[in-house]
Amino acid sequence: MIDETTNKHHSKRISTEMRPEYHFSGGLRGKYADRYHQSVNMVLLEPELAEAFPDSKSVSDALRGLLAIATRANQGKRA
Repeated sequence: MIDETTNKHHSKRISTEMRPEYHFSGGLRGKYADRYHQSVNMVLLEPELAEAFPDSKSVSDALRGLLAIATRANQGKRA
């Protein structure tokens, strides 16, 4: 027996027009854009770094340490 669900031919053409029930006339573009940009800052790590820093806390801690070292080095150059 042939499965009719896999042999159906779709006679409908795919429309590029938006359906009337999907109207966005009252929408506000970019309403949540600022909130999104404040909360999301994604960086892709190389595989060997991802092994050494498996979560965001470890990455943040390492970067804070590096920032502290760089800040002290720059303060020493100014004096």
